Amino acid sequence: MKDSLHHSAAAGYRTAADTYVKGRPDYPPPVSEWLATTLGLDHHKTVIDLGAGTGKFTARLVATGAQVIAVEPVPQMLARLAEQWPAVLAVSGTASDLPLPDASVDAVVCAQAFHWFATRESLDEIARVLKPGGKLGLIWNLRDTTVSWVPKLDAIVNALQGDTPRYYTGAWRQAFPHPAFGPLQAQHFHHGHSGSAEDVIFNRVRSTSFIAALPDAQRALVDEQIRQLIASEPDLRDRDVVTVPYETAAFVAVKNS
Repeated sequence: MKDSLHHSAAAGYRTAADTYVKGRPDYPPPVSEWLATTLGLDHHKTVIDLGAGTGKFTARLVATGAQVIAVEPVPQMLARLAEQWPAVLAVSGTASDLPLPDASVDAVVCAQAFHWFATRESLDEIARVLKPGGKLGLIWNLRDTTVSWVPKLDAIVNALQGDTPRYYTGAWRQAFPHPAFGPLQAQHFHHGHSGSAEDVIFNRVRSTSFIAALPDAQRALVDEQIRQLIASEPDLRDRDVVTVPYETAAFVAVKNS
């Protein structure tokens, strides 16, 4: 397997699998319809869950009835996925080196992942395993910055990102247009992640690759900055349950016949 894993992912996700499960939000109900109608997934289809992580999105794909192949390069993440989804074929691989034959799958879905490998090489490899007319789905949850306190939380996180690829920068779009695919088509959904602040704020931030890779003292400093933010915001302070607002951005590109 070609080693194309970014250092932030390699270092952070080795130790953050449990925190990732606790802190990451689910996806809104309309995503199920998007998978069925826009991506055309059903029990006749085979789909790759590329960059599958711990399997956070795998449940959505399994629910379509499609045969799901989960591809993930981080062993700790892959082990967690295999434990949770024993009926799913879980394999080690990267976007630039998929362990599958040519024209063998109907769809490839990258949930919260494409920004890690948004290159011409990866799209060449994804196009190789897709059947003619197959579909590439890209989907991300991101905090809704129209809510006043969210940009303050994002500022704490973004100050530490270094050279880590992120969806919000838009750099992933530079991989398109690609000669094997038609134009990207987008849909957007809104939802909220509700729970204790420990899970939906602290653990969500801790599960960020470059935060998880920090030394203990620096991670403690991030926690303290978040505590101060929560104490300063009436919508967050002294609440047993808080809601983090999210926007889900979903894109599809069809492989040329």
